[in-house]
Amino acid sequence: MPAVQPPLRAQDLHVTRVGAGPAVVLVHGSVVGAARTWRRQLALAEHWSLRLPDRPGFGGSAPLARGDFEREAPAIAGLLGDGSHLVGHSYGGVIALYAAALRPEAVLSLTVSEPGCLAVAAGDPLVDAQIAAGELLYRGAHTLTPHQFLRAFRGGVGSAHETPQELSGELLQGARLLMGERPPWEADPPLEQLARAGFSKLVISGGHSPVFEAVCDILARRLGAERARIAGRSHTIPATGEAYNRCLHRFLQHSERARAGDGAGPGAAALG
Repeated sequence: MPAVQPPLRAQDLHVTRVGAGPAVVLVHGSVVGAARTWRRQLALAEHWSLRLPDRPGFGGSAPLARGDFEREAPAIAGLLGDGSHLVGHSYGGVIALYAAALRPEAVLSLTVSEPGCLAVAAGDPLVDAQIAAGELLYRGAHTLTPHQFLRAFRGGVGSAHETPQELSGELLQGARLLMGERPPWEADPPLEQLARAGFSKLVISGGHSPVFEAVCDILARRLGAERARIAGRSHTIPATGEAYNRCLHRFLQHSERARAGDGAGPGAAALG
């Protein structure tokens, strides 16, 4: 019988903190850690107190036996403290959905960009085909090198990152973590619970993939969330820099105002 793993805690994660203002926790996805994922978001530190955790195995955070969105969510929920805005990209978006449901009272707002919880749109032929292709890739992972696996995975999700011919350092470690990670399409986040929560929600897509457009459309509808599209870097949406920052900053500002009681929700016009 396998040993019961202790819960992952916020203090188990390496966290970079920068800026001043209301707290914003940003959760990165697979392959690369917080520093690379959110490097273009550091400009937001002029207005917000950014908390950039490294997921297990990335940066200064010790690895788990296997990356798992449900296992990692409690640590992210713990980082929310007495109240923070929560932002997640890709696999980090799946983690953010679970973390927000664990401590909704501590969530000031929730933003996710192209989370990999594809099963929320199951029944769409393109989504079903993407899940089937992902399952095939993971079943054959033991026959592939990290480089082969990473190239296939990035091609499937539409990553804008270039994969060099030789992997080393952070990228090699990230590819190995990816190969052992629990696939995000196994996620079944508690969307009804999140929809009932009073905080504002935003779902962002990159305008490059009918699969992610379908997933994000359904998520936004089921969550009662605002919806935005930021084109230019395919799945790697934070890499758009100013466009992403402008959208997120406006949403966070409007969320703060709504919480203060002036009734000014984000609105499609404000998000562009």
